[in-house]
Order: sequence, then structure tokens, then C-alpha cells
Amino acid sequence: MARAPRIVNIALLSLLGACAYLPPAPERPRDVFTTPVIPRGNAVPEETLAQITPNVSTRQDVQALLGSPSHSATFTDDTWYYISSRTQQRPARTLAVRDQQVVVVEFAPNGTVTSARRIGQDAMPRVDVVSRETPTPGNERTLLQALFGNIGRLGPGGPGAGAAGGGPGMAAGSVSR
Repeated sequence: MARAPRIVNIALLSLLGACAYLPPAPERPRDVFTTPVIPRGNAVPEETLAQITPNVSTRQDVQALLGSPSHSATFTDDTWYYISSRTQQRPARTLAVRDQQVVVVEFAPNGTVTSARRIGQDAMPRVDVVSRETPTPGNERTLLQALFGNIGRLGPGGPGAGAAGGGPGMAAGSVSR
């Protein structure tokens, strides 16, 4: 009977010893279950953006200050976009954008800056994704039809193609000797 309390004591001591290997608890218990926020893109600080002077700064000045743009205008090179975001991994999902900033730098035809401004996520237009599918002709194939669909079909030479007795360059009906 005295043996059972001894086993319980050993088990409790080993559990307490294992607790020493645990990392320290975070300040807020919720932080244990959250994923880190990941900065992405070219984040432009306010001090750097303030160094761009309209009608004075050139393309070379902007590229030296901010680096290469994330995107430029579609049909002309008169507008540069520097896009940055903070993302966070959602459990069993894709990345969620927590904050997004876009710096837009517009140039005059002579290459000087006409304006440089920051656009926040609240000023960006909302784009809804369309979930429709384009119909395609034909029938829907199941997985088994896709895997076993060619079994029993004839080859390009018709019946008997690839059978013994023939080969490339042999005329139909001829026998090799």
C-alpha cells in the first residue's frame, strides 16, 4: 500500500521538473495562440517621403531614396507605386492583410515629381472577387475516368498496331524474315 503514494510522488516530481523546460509565459496569454505579423513590401517612412520635393526631385532622386518601385503605371512610366503591407497567417488559411499602405509618386513628362502621397487602406477601392466559372464544352470527368480512361483504347495505328511481327518502315501485310 505504501508503494502507490511513492509512484504518485515520483510522477509529480517529474512533472514539476518538466515545467522548468517550458518557455516563460507571455505578458498576455492570448499571444501564445497568435502568429507573428510579417512586414512585406517597401515600407516608406514619413521622413523619407518628406524628402521628395515636387517640381524639384527627379526620377533618379526618388529611386535613390525609395529604391525601385513595386509597380508602375500600366501604359506609361509616369506613376510609381510603392506598396507595403503587414500580414498575419490565419490558422489553416492564407495570409490575412492587417494593414496596407501605398505611396504614389507621379512624374511630369520632363521627369520631375509632380506629387508624392500616401494612400491608406481605407482610401483604396474595394474589389470584390467574382466566383463565377466559365463554362467549358464537353463532359465532366470523374477521377476514375481520368485515371483509367485510356485503358482499352486503340493506338494511332489502328487495331494490331504495335503487335509482334511488324515494326517501323514495314508495309502493311508484309512479313519480316
